[in-house]
Amino acid sequence: MKRYTKALILSIGLLLATPMVQATQAKDIQSFTLDNGMKIMVLEDSSIPNANMYLFWKVGSRNEVPGITGISHFFEHMMFNGSKKYGPKMFDRTMEAAGGANNAYTTENLTVYTDWFPANALETIFDLEADRIENLDINEQMVESERGVVASERLTGLENSNWRVLQEELKGAAFRAHPYSWSVIGHESDIAAWTLEDLTQYHKTYYAPNNAVVVIAGDVKLADVKKLADKYFAPIPAQAPPREVKTVEPLQKGERRVFVQKASVSTPNVMLGYHIPATSNADYYALDLLSSILTTGNSSRMYQGLIDKQVAIEVDTYMPMSFDPNLFYVMGVANPGVTAPELEDAMISEINRIARDGVTEEELEKVKNIKLMGFYRAMETINGKANTIGTYELFFGSYDKLFNAPEAYNKVTPQDIQRVAQTYLKRANRTVAVLAATEEADQ
Repeated sequence: MKRYTKALILSIGLLLATPMVQATQAKDIQSFTLDNGMKIMVLEDSSIPNANMYLFWKVGSRNEVPGITGISHFFEHMMFNGSKKYGPKMFDRTMEAAGGANNAYTTENLTVYTDWFPANALETIFDLEADRIENLDINEQMVESERGVVASERLTGLENSNWRVLQEELKGAAFRAHPYSWSVIGHESDIAAWTLEDLTQYHKTYYAPNNAVVVIAGDVKLADVKKLADKYFAPIPAQAPPREVKTVEPLQKGERRVFVQKASVSTPNVMLGYHIPATSNADYYALDLLSSILTTGNSSRMYQGLIDKQVAIEVDTYMPMSFDPNLFYVMGVANPGVTAPELEDAMISEINRIARDGVTEEELEKVKNIKLMGFYRAMETINGKANTIGTYELFFGSYDKLFNAPEAYNKVTPQDIQRVAQTYLKRANRTVAVLAATEEADQ
């Protein structure tokens, strides 16, 4: 065994033995559920006099239907635009006056709102959030204003991001039935067509307390959080549970292909999408490590096989966390003079080489070390802790699964990596999207 491989294994052993045990343990996380169904998780951490509140709403583009696509993302905008007590622009101004800041994001599965603030502003944050949950002002003037913002965001996003252009087309081909087939921002015609009734009903259904998980971490006390939750969140009425997403994507039985022409593209872009299980599946950890083996660092397979050999100027992988089976993405940007077929062949060749020949213990240990270092680094801050706790609660079924994650990564073997490559990253399970200035001519 090479000397530096031993060092990597030793460092992983030290990581598994010390950091999170000393920092945060499962018993440190306390939770309670209000009568209206809102689950609140609390991590007391007095390392700094600050705190944060993450509100995970179980609503994303997977909860939409044709005609209202993009509506989940639209509420990410609307939730900052006024409610009964705090009018337009007052949410940000009130939070900033209290020394806080905020952000939000929408995915296929979730809409998440994040608040960071001095711990002594905790009640202000509860008041702000409760007001916009229960009393959001959905009025025609504000809706039309934000509708224009979102429509413009869609247009400029597709113009400026080759990734987004390709992903939208690839998803539409890879998914025939499941709502993952459309982009989070939605179809242009749907953005133009949402009605006030659509918006009001969607907010009532999905921004109900029984559809949320709240994580509060920082210099707070459980008793104080309970008291404020009872005062501000408990009076908000529960709603009928949202309809379940029952659609199961049928098995793909052959490669699918799409082509997108874009005159401004200087060299071809190629994206591959392979169907994979939901994040809760036991193969998640092996697939996550496979992603790193392919594209993380200068010693990765794709870097050495494509970047070093001047086939590509950029290559990356992406595996979204997901409630339902989703896609494992690989994208490459061709080097000048390299054609789309040449780039595609090179990308697939590296994937097939792993499926055929496997990976070495050395490269697997390297990516395990990188993954674990990133994992522990995230758990060093109250922001990272809150986000990770909520993520594991929702995608893995329980927050305590995060404390088993280091062991789950460490258990992955080279045989597991080869097995998931053979199982999922195969031609019949693949959709290919090509973006170029001109399409290849017929032979």
